[in-house]
Amino acid sequence: MTSRSEPRVLQFCHGYDGPFLDCARQYASLFQGRGYKVTTVFLTGAADPRVAAGCASDEVLFLTFSSKAVRGLKLDAIRALRKIAAERDFSFCIAHRFKPIYVALLATDLPVIGVHHAFGDYQRAGRRLFANLHRKRLSLLGVSDAVRDDMRRCLPQWPGERIQTLYNRIDVAALQANLVSREQARQHLGLDSQAWIVGNVGRLHPDKDQVTLLRGFAKALPGLPAGSRLVILGEGRLEQALRTQAAELGIAAQVDLLGQVADARRYFQAFDVFALSSDHEPFGMVLLEAMVAGVPVLATACGGAREVVEGVGMLFPLGDADQLGQGLRHMAALDDIQRQACASHMLERLDQRFSDEAVRATFWQLPQVRALVAEA
Repeated sequence: MTSRSEPRVLQFCHGYDGPFLDCARQYASLFQGRGYKVTTVFLTGAADPRVAAGCASDEVLFLTFSSKAVRGLKLDAIRALRKIAAERDFSFCIAHRFKPIYVALLATDLPVIGVHHAFGDYQRAGRRLFANLHRKRLSLLGVSDAVRDDMRRCLPQWPGERIQTLYNRIDVAALQANLVSREQARQHLGLDSQAWIVGNVGRLHPDKDQVTLLRGFAKALPGLPAGSRLVILGEGRLEQALRTQAAELGIAAQVDLLGQVADARRYFQAFDVFALSSDHEPFGMVLLEAMVAGVPVLATACGGAREVVEGVGMLFPLGDADQLGQGLRHMAALDDIQRQACASHMLERLDQRFSDEAVRATFWQLPQVRALVAEA
């Protein structure tokens, strides 16, 4: 058993695919210098020493359940987490996404801070009922005001202080140290060293609305520098449909669909502008990654993307190809001094709102966290 002189926090994650390994790191880092030990538990995924090393946690455990095994009542997962909790003196639990929240509440008697990374998690009546039944022990965080407000609409009887925002964040210095130069990035991606390039990174999925991106680029192309290209990194079920659309728009020769690129954020300096056309993005980590690289950003004025970009980049209405095209032409007209000023402004925004240090300070002032500390 761990003594009360060494308080311990349980972080319970669904898995470590995509951005969720860094989410584990982000939340573990909140406790640096606070005297807490952090145990991070992954519900799914094989044990992996590289994952364990990337969690910034004092202890990392893998339950190794398959996605199929955590459907339904999840009784095996509940028993496994109950055993872990019985062997350690946790003060409270931070659980990411609904399934870990469900398991944590049924496996332990701990206060649970549930972190939600997407819209619509409480649109189902059963989930609303579950949350209401456990409201005394459960408080909620959204990764943006947009996600927070979505939960508040679904749970209107909850006091506002029980559903708050804690932004995603980025380790600016670490990413800057791993960035590949513009020349090297273009060589790696097979891109023309002289072309003016619009970049996009994301799944080829309706939620990302690359359909509007293609239309906007086609509208902008006559007013862009000669040889301009649209480069999309990512894979998904819409690849052939997007290739067909590019051909119908007459821009197939100017569009590169490069597929999945490992550690794509290292290569963002290959782009002259980064465009995100997503439909109600919950947050938009790729926007932070572009900002670290000093690449001007253009994004839809909805969801969490607005909160990231407003004041340091350009916004356009969801699905509005004309406004997107105008934004691209505006970005193409920026001179070197304006681009440098933009990059400086973006780094300032990152430092003030989306850095580990800024979000750590916010976390310890949240009403639900202050209440937990007061009870300890």
